[in-house]
Amino acid sequence: MANTITPRRYGVVGAGVMGGALLRGLLDHGVAPADCWATAASQETCDQVVQTFGVACTTTIPTQLADTAIVLVCVKPYQIDAAAGALRTAGIAAPTIVVSIVAGVTTARLHELLGADVPVVRAMTNTPALVGEAMTVLARGARADDAAVAAAHTVFDHVGRTLELRESMLDAVTALSGSGPAYMYLILEALADAGVRVGLQREVALTLATQTMLGAAKMVQETQHHPAALRDDVTTPAGCTIGALLVLEDGKLRSTLARAVEEATRIVTDLGKPR
Repeated sequence: MANTITPRRYGVVGAGVMGGALLRGLLDHGVAPADCWATAASQETCDQVVQTFGVACTTTIPTQLADTAIVLVCVKPYQIDAAAGALRTAGIAAPTIVVSIVAGVTTARLHELLGADVPVVRAMTNTPALVGEAMTVLARGARADDAAVAAAHTVFDHVGRTLELRESMLDAVTALSGSGPAYMYLILEALADAGVRVGLQREVALTLATQTMLGAAKMVQETQHHPAALRDDVTTPAGCTIGALLVLEDGKLRSTLARAVEEATRIVTDLGKPR
């Protein structure tokens, strides 16, 4: 194992949708394709990665692991044993940093599976990374120092917003922002259907609902006002908005969303457990 690493060399284990999004973020921010490598489960996917990104991709861990600064582990929870085992067999060691986006898998378990004294940072991101609007939360493992977290921060800053929390919060983060895009898509679909119900063309209804959701989210971000205060700004006395809000409250929208996040948190806690 080499004593030094290439500062800007990155590896992606599992170059699927999320792995590809992180690769794209790195490449778009000045990392050369020659300073990246990737792995995928099939040769077909490897060929797609090479064609799309110009990055070397194989079905096994390459020899470049020895001088890789950061390895991004982007596999499904059921694949983590095999992925970590492959890195262990290939001889992963410090100072290489392992950053895992695998839902439910703790840093302690990753250390155990890797069998190496390497810094591990756990990350929960989401699919809007594909358009540069991800929300990512980082949690450091026992051996990860500030420098390791800062390195991981840089990777995810390329695809959206990033913050750090303690690891005990990661399952809740997964349920809220990791799964959250799916909730938003369901709400968007329902609003578009509602628009069609009251006479709008579907394409128009979807455009209106999408831009409205985007604009509302941006209002919260940029004004730093509480959503309830912004809601009150839209809600005039005896107006149509208050009537609609009362129907939503009758339908228990607030508590249904809370229960959905609660259920997702319960499930993700079990995802990372050994099978």
